[in-house]
Amino acid sequence: MTQDSVKIHRGLVGVYFDRTKTTFINGKEGVLEYCGYSIHDLAENSTFEETAYLLLNGKLPNQSELSQFNTDLINSRPVSSKIIDIIRSIKDAHPMDVLRTSVSALSTFDEEAGDKSYEATMRKGIRLTSQVPTIVMAHNAIRNNKELIEPSKSLSHAANFLYMLNGETPSESASNLMDKDFIVHADHGSNASAFAARVCASTQADLHSAITTGIAVLSGPSHGGAAENVMKMVKEVGSPDKAKDYVTNLLKSKQRIMGFGHRVYKSQDPRAGHLREGVEKLSHEKGEPEWYEILVAVMDAMKPYQRRGINVNVDFFAGVIYHLLGIPTDLFVPIFAVGRIPGWTIQVLEQYEHNILLRPLLEYTGEHQQKYIPIEERK
Repeated sequence: MTQDSVKIHRGLVGVYFDRTKTTFINGKEGVLEYCGYSIHDLAENSTFEETAYLLLNGKLPNQSELSQFNTDLINSRPVSSKIIDIIRSIKDAHPMDVLRTSVSALSTFDEEAGDKSYEATMRKGIRLTSQVPTIVMAHNAIRNNKELIEPSKSLSHAANFLYMLNGETPSESASNLMDKDFIVHADHGSNASAFAARVCASTQADLHSAITTGIAVLSGPSHGGAAENVMKMVKEVGSPDKAKDYVTNLLKSKQRIMGFGHRVYKSQDPRAGHLREGVEKLSHEKGEPEWYEILVAVMDAMKPYQRRGINVNVDFFAGVIYHLLGIPTDLFVPIFAVGRIPGWTIQVLEQYEHNILLRPLLEYTGEHQQKYIPIEERK
């Protein structure tokens, strides 16, 4: 095969490798749907628990089904003391490294770890959905030499996550905003981490292995680090009146403005608007309106670039929300993972259903027919 006959799709751009019934994305029109339901309807009316059920089961639950699902999630929150011991032994590592290691270790304490049946994988997915927040917050307490806060047996998924941060029951508005954040991050098609999880699953590896793979890929700054970088940018801007010059100087030096642009969306990220309203309300509630004002000023400075398809994405508002909720900056990416477990789980289940080993090709462009020279004769 000649070089000219091979069409390379770098980054696999525009390549469809399989079919899905889970998440629909129309990047041109800015549409995102979970199982046919608009992200707008879900963000405004649903809860993370209901949305997670939808993703995992392909339909919205009735009251009885949701009640049982909530019970299963709550009962799955505690983790083994042996996992806590592992966290203590690596407490000085980055939270994403701790999370990756802990999820991998969880498989050794899960009696169904090697069972790849639909039913067992679903149960493991539910357990991991609840255990990941516990791991993140247990590590946060341990590295700060604080007492561990046991997960709540009554609070919602989002409220429990915030509760484990400092032992205080969060306000309804804070819980609702965190809940909305988890909803909009629950799945997003075949992004880098989901694709990596599917590659892992295609080898017939178990769910814990696939989720560990997803976490490892998410830890890369080009995938999961945008919210953290946005918060860094906002702090560097300092005040709304400095935003225009900040943006101009960055663009002149050919640097990116964090929180703008998306690999898929050429119009505004449909998830972003739901967090914008929340960060505006929360910033005033916390008595720190300047954070929201800086974001708005940066958006105004970037308006000329909207016609090129460079709009705010979901991470633009997420970082400031986390900051206002008192969450340490290096936990921003783990939060992404907390919301994404149901999405990764259903992606793995879909891969298992019609499995084929994912094995793309590389075009070789190196030398041919090289003569082997004994080592003593090499220069």
